[in-house]
Amino acid sequence: MRATPLAVSAILLIAAPAVGQQQIFPPVFHAQNIATNGTTMYVRTGGKGPPVVLLHGFGDTGDMWVPLASELAKDHLVIVPDLRGMGLSAKPPGGYDKKTQGKDVAGVLDALKVEKTDVVGHDIGNMVAFAFVAQYPTRVKKLVLMDAPVPGIGPWDEVLKSPLLWHFNFRGPDVERLVAGRERIYLDRFYNEFSATPSKWTEAARNHYARLYSQPGAMHSAFEQFAAFTQDAKDNQALLAAGGKLGMPVLAIGGDHSFGPTMAVVMRAAANDVTELVIADSGHWLMEEQPEATVRAIRAFLGSTK
Repeated sequence: MRATPLAVSAILLIAAPAVGQQQIFPPVFHAQNIATNGTTMYVRTGGKGPPVVLLHGFGDTGDMWVPLASELAKDHLVIVPDLRGMGLSAKPPGGYDKKTQGKDVAGVLDALKVEKTDVVGHDIGNMVAFAFVAQYPTRVKKLVLMDAPVPGIGPWDEVLKSPLLWHFNFRGPDVERLVAGRERIYLDRFYNEFSATPSKWTEAARNHYARLYSQPGAMHSAFEQFAAFTQDAKDNQALLAAGGKLGMPVLAIGGDHSFGPTMAVVMRAAANDVTELVIADSGHWLMEEQPEATVRAIRAFLGSTK
């Protein structure tokens, strides 16, 4: 697989507004486009030490991880991709089931010559992380999942009944046309309703992600992430039945105004060694609402190598 380095200055011009508006990765990070599993992913890497992969979800991109990546890069090799179809990654017409995206992650690691890694996920990143770990359990040392269900695992059927999650089934021939030109309005719904304190989402961050989700094909790819959930549930149940519960240590984090302890309930259905953590005064958007507490918890769980 071929990795094409990009100049850091060019990355910042493409991926973020002016300094002082939207958080950006420190200079130790660089980015490259990595060919993997029939697509191309935009991947930031920085630091030296044990590898850790950070997987974002819907409503943001790998840019969400700036506070955590900046801390972990002090003694880890931090790998931050934009998922298939999201952010600055390529936007193929298909392949949005999480089993396929788990293979995307494996291909990125192969290109970087990384055999074993820790993995941290949030939102849809949880689902990709689980699919990756379930397919490649020997490649993962520790797993952190944050504030989102995993299709087919634990109380999935009950989770689907929540009226807040209507967007899981928001699809059909007109969804892209309905949202086109209104990406900021659509995203604001998630930033506002899923936050304990919506003001923690700055105008700069909201505009930054609205621009990225306004790219051609971006909302199509986002809707396809959700449309794959039925297949994801079948795949996850088959992977769990074939491989048994995960054996590596798992940290299950929920915001107290959002998924809370349910994150641990989900993971105890699929893993043997689960630590539960609820972050106070936070909704779904842990990195935006309570970055210091969230970074501190993940750092403690992964451990310092200094």
